[in-house]
Amino acid sequence: MVPDVSTGSDTRGLIVYLFGPGRRDEHTDAHIVAAWDMVGAPDPGRDPAATYTQLAKRLDHHVDLRTRELGGKKPTKHVWHCPVRTAPGDRYLTDAEWAEVARRIVHAAGIAPEGDEKACRWIAVRHADDHIHIMATTTRADGRRPRTHHDGQRAQAECRKIEAEFGLRRLKSGDITAPRTPTGAERAKAERQGQTVTARQWLREQAYAVAAAVRTEADYFTVLQSLGIKVKTRLGPETGDVIGYSLAAPGDTNAAGEPVWYGGSKLAPDLSINRLRERLPDQEMADRPRYVADPTDPWRHTSTAIHTARTVLDAGDDAAAQGHLAAFGDALYNIASATTGPHRAELQAAAMAFNRARRSAIRADHQAATALRKAAKELAYASSEPGGLAIALLFATVHLTRAAAKWHEQRGHEQQAAAAEEALHHLRAGYQQAATPVLADLARRAPRAAAARRFEQDVRAALPNHADRILADPTWTALTTTLAHAETAGHNPRRLLAEVGTQRELDSAEHPAEVLNWRITAQPNRRMQAARMRSATSGTSAMSATPHPPATPVAMRSEERSRHR
Repeated sequence: MVPDVSTGSDTRGLIVYLFGPGRRDEHTDAHIVAAWDMVGAPDPGRDPAATYTQLAKRLDHHVDLRTRELGGKKPTKHVWHCPVRTAPGDRYLTDAEWAEVARRIVHAAGIAPEGDEKACRWIAVRHADDHIHIMATTTRADGRRPRTHHDGQRAQAECRKIEAEFGLRRLKSGDITAPRTPTGAERAKAERQGQTVTARQWLREQAYAVAAAVRTEADYFTVLQSLGIKVKTRLGPETGDVIGYSLAAPGDTNAAGEPVWYGGSKLAPDLSINRLRERLPDQEMADRPRYVADPTDPWRHTSTAIHTARTVLDAGDDAAAQGHLAAFGDALYNIASATTGPHRAELQAAAMAFNRARRSAIRADHQAATALRKAAKELAYASSEPGGLAIALLFATVHLTRAAAKWHEQRGHEQQAAAAEEALHHLRAGYQQAATPVLADLARRAPRAAAARRFEQDVRAALPNHADRILADPTWTALTTTLAHAETAGHNPRRLLAEVGTQRELDSAEHPAEVLNWRITAQPNRRMQAARMRSATSGTSAMSATPHPPATPVAMRSEERSRHR
């Protein structure tokens, strides 16, 4: 059961909508199921003599009295509106049950506490099987405004109780960090235009993807505009600094042909200008020249940072953990944008799903996650996807996402835990699509029997407690090929196995050889490192370095320039 609280200033206009046919003739048998006074509330849906104006005057009675006391100054936002909808598949509720729902919600929200004779006037209108609209005017009989602080949260909490008592589908408890859901009008507009998501949702995803890739606030607005998105900034009166911004999707206009604007914080809490600045590096860091000697470095750095984030989640510092989860949300967008192949769609879906898991009521320590965020931004400008190393990174994201779901669950963050589980489902699917052919190819290119026996001895010496499980793993043959490659790259296989085997415990790993395979794949090539050091010593490092990044990040060079919603 989902309540959605909002406020407005047009009592009669909302009544006309509630009792009218709807935007697509979807309203049927509109009528009042509950009110502050069922006798004193005219019902235009049941009484042919009742008019919208009569009902508006009765609801506005206290508002009008207060307006006269104030000398004609009507209170702003005096209309309180809360649609309440059951979940798909829930049973049919009778009018009497909906009436009880309405009375409990206006009590919980502070609109009309039970037994309060001076409470606000309100009605609950039903015009469909699966929802009601609760409408109130927020002036009490004593002229005061009701105590509606955190009314949406209190309505949500009451709905969780109602679900349990009425035998309805139990939804996840949320907090104030959830993004605003699209309104019915926004959804209807998207349907008319043949779009799969609303303008609000599309803008939110574009803003997240751009924020994940860019390094400065100025770049954020510039790249958004390059995608055809209109940007409007709000400047401080004294300093002239940007204190807020709004976005409008290409072609999204109102009846007057004007752009429909959405403020950053209205798209999502962490897309406000202040929250964005917390995650973007300062200008001095952003202005430093960026060079990369090895194109695989961004992938390797991100993989290392994700492994570190996994450790942070277990360390007990919730602020640092929340900071890493926010940075990981950026990393998922950049991993998806830098990935090629059919599994890219799953990675994009995972990034979108994880958005709800990247924030909670715990204030994030973004500085603690600087390494992960920096690595993720390097990845946004990566020029190629380095095969097995990209899959090793994807493997690491699967494990961090599973840990994120557990972390949120332990802290009672139900919506965030569910979002992480959804992201995990997509990441697993993407990993399987990408890893299966690569592991099969590694198995086909296994070294000769003598080398395989030597690697088996290395496993038994380096990881004696896990050796039997590793050797029995179906991916053991693929691991022998990876060990051979590592040996060629300058690593000692036995020493390397001991090192990567202690990064995290292997007892819970279903396929320990597969875990080791991707951990080893993510290790740097020591022979190449030594060659680069010799080159730098001889003064030729400038020739081997490639300017980094290109003019535009991968996320912005893709087909996502066009509006796909």
